Amino acid sequence: MTKTIAFGIFLCAALASCTTAPRQHDLIANPTPLGRDIFSAVSPNRFESGSFTSSRGMQVPYRLLRPSKLSPGNTYPLVVQLHGSGGIGTDNLSQLERMAKSWAMPDVRDRYQAFILIPQFPIRSANYGPPAPDQHAVASQALSDAMELVREFSSVHPVDKSRIYATGFSMGGSAAWLLPSQAPEVFAAIAPISGIAPPDSQVANFTNLPVLAIHGGSDVENPIVADRRFIRTIASHGGQQVSLREYVGLEHQPPADIYPGFWWRDWLFRQRRR
Repeated sequence: MTKTIAFGIFLCAALASCTTAPRQHDLIANPTPLGRDIFSAVSPNRFESGSFTSSRGMQVPYRLLRPSKLSPGNTYPLVVQLHGSGGIGTDNLSQLERMAKSWAMPDVRDRYQAFILIPQFPIRSANYGPPAPDQHAVASQALSDAMELVREFSSVHPVDKSRIYATGFSMGGSAAWLLPSQAPEVFAAIAPISGIAPPDSQVANFTNLPVLAIHGGSDVENPIVADRRFIRTIASHGGQQVSLREYVGLEHQPPADIYPGFWWRDWLFRQRRR
């Protein structure tokens, strides 16, 4: 069994009431990277191709995976799956990375009846300088364009607007961190993976938002320091639904248990916007 050191348990022991103590920091002794070969059989053709024009005239290519059991009259969650820097472009293909393809794997797709929206960015969606104690991410205009796509998509499709989520790896994890500041009233929860968190000045947009941040403790490309900082800041401002899952020894890679990843997807799909 994976050994877990839960900092939240320590907080509960120290405080009079565990119900108000945020679960802040779990250390997971499992540095195994996620294999790439398991997704090789997932064809891009499983994802519909589309394009959206933003209010400033920018084209946003996107891929879409619909619920496999779509029923008239029902509404479904929407997952905004954000790609890393390797997916930058306009081919409407490169953004179908491992995380995106995982939603089309039969065991995952059958379990989670949802729309999976995968926009592609022609430039970086999130910018951040070199590693530093105060490192933080800043959104580009391309992320604003994608947010317009999310609003448009959810208005014309049977989306459960209380269950809109964002997730992504690396630059995509940073973008997932940034989206709630662009649209505080939209997202029910986010799960940023190996991203760079926003500046502390954005904390007001996160105190009532469920957040599950996932990061390797030995990541030197996107150091975990920013996630640690912002999670602490959210908690210090009264945020009760924030958690950082740190993988000891893991570098800049998704952890092995991200797929099939029922544990984190189940958590995501339990969240509803109040």
